[in-house]
Amino acid sequence: MSIHEECGVFGAIARSNIDIANIVYYGLYALQHRGQESCGIVVNDGYSFTSHKDLGLVEEVFGSKILSGLPAGKIAIGHVRYGTTGRNNRNNCQPIEVNHQKGRIAIAHNGNLSNAAKLRDSLELTGAIFHTTSDTEIIAYILTKERLDSNSIEEAISRAMNCLEGAYSLILMTSKKMILVRDPYGFRPLCFGKTADGVYIAASESAALTAVGAEFIRDVAPGEIVVFDGENIISRTEHCNEKPKKLCSFEYIYFARPDSVIDGISVHKARFKAGEILARTHPADADIVIGVPDSGLDTALGFSHESKIPYSIGLIKNKYIGRTFISPGQSARLDQVKIKLSAIGENIKGKRVVLVDDSIVRGTTSGRIVKLLREAGAKEIHMRISSPPFLHPCYYGTDIDSEKNLIACKHSVKEITDIIGADSLDYLPFQNLKEMIGNSCYCSACFDGNYPTEIPEDTKKDRFEQKLSEKKGDTID
Repeated sequence: MSIHEECGVFGAIARSNIDIANIVYYGLYALQHRGQESCGIVVNDGYSFTSHKDLGLVEEVFGSKILSGLPAGKIAIGHVRYGTTGRNNRNNCQPIEVNHQKGRIAIAHNGNLSNAAKLRDSLELTGAIFHTTSDTEIIAYILTKERLDSNSIEEAISRAMNCLEGAYSLILMTSKKMILVRDPYGFRPLCFGKTADGVYIAASESAALTAVGAEFIRDVAPGEIVVFDGENIISRTEHCNEKPKKLCSFEYIYFARPDSVIDGISVHKARFKAGEILARTHPADADIVIGVPDSGLDTALGFSHESKIPYSIGLIKNKYIGRTFISPGQSARLDQVKIKLSAIGENIKGKRVVLVDDSIVRGTTSGRIVKLLREAGAKEIHMRISSPPFLHPCYYGTDIDSEKNLIACKHSVKEITDIIGADSLDYLPFQNLKEMIGNSCYCSACFDGNYPTEIPEDTKKDRFEQKLSEKKGDTID
């Protein structure tokens, strides 16, 4: 519950104009867990792009009047956002749209560029003017520049990838094509499928394909460019196998829906396996096992299965409250925890409880949950975490850009146990990540500091604010 989310992307392309915005709406609804600050849809009707973007949840931004006002189209893409780079305002809503000499492009982006600050500086020095603080606009600038000297948009994308570093899973829309792009490391997931009536669907997670009735075809390979024109699929692989595959391990631990399958691995099974590992490596003498909704539930089932301690429902989540990281301030985050979760007293009272959650970042939320269980009458609380201790910043799409607020950087496990008020605390052993996921093709930099790319010198999430503060002595118009 403590890690911050990134974004979700979704796209659809048909052979002819249909009510395509409706498909994208339901796709974004299925990806709402990946971003709850803003959302947007852009529809291509064959003549022009029509878009609607705003702050809020999908069902808030796209009421029936707005949705019905979007035209029928052959292609549409959408985006749900949690801003890891750039402030939460309307300017940063995606998809981003660009008009240039050779046409029109809309871009939806999941991930963070680790060299965003360097690229933006170089673009600004050539006269580029930015309207957002999102690094997606940097991608748009570079892509547009390359398109002017390229024979096709696919070639321009391939050339742009030579200077982009870090995480980017993209869905792009032109006047005639939908194009998928995944960075050479494959930090963030991206897949596609097809509906029974021939509409190709692309999404961050396979669960979103299922939500709109599409059959999963395959994941986009790291470094691959996949081009759809409504009839054909063209794959460009010149950037494949350039880098070792490094899918973010937190996709399996926390980010993705449990009913998704990412790069051939079931998210549910990975979390269930984490619970089994925890029960073997860090057993507890307890009466019941409960999970923190939602990502802790599958792990709690695995712990119960391996330990033979009965699984029970101990915490109920208010389905109408977003994830706690939505609130920008710590006090607001605490207020949300109070109304987001409640304990079932009759299942908890007098019991020794194994409490399973996905992570501890600051410790604030964990402490509040432990307190809830104490107030419900729990006799003992043994907390088990389905990830190793979070010790290092992430530069690839989560909102932890420094070690300042990471509790594991400042305190031992025993000290954290006391801080959150538990009777015991243990994490998934780092050496068991491979067993949990089922391979070693993942990024674990937030745990071990072994970054696949260069560590960026500028790690500020809102560069524009930083620049203003740095230029106090300058005249700024």
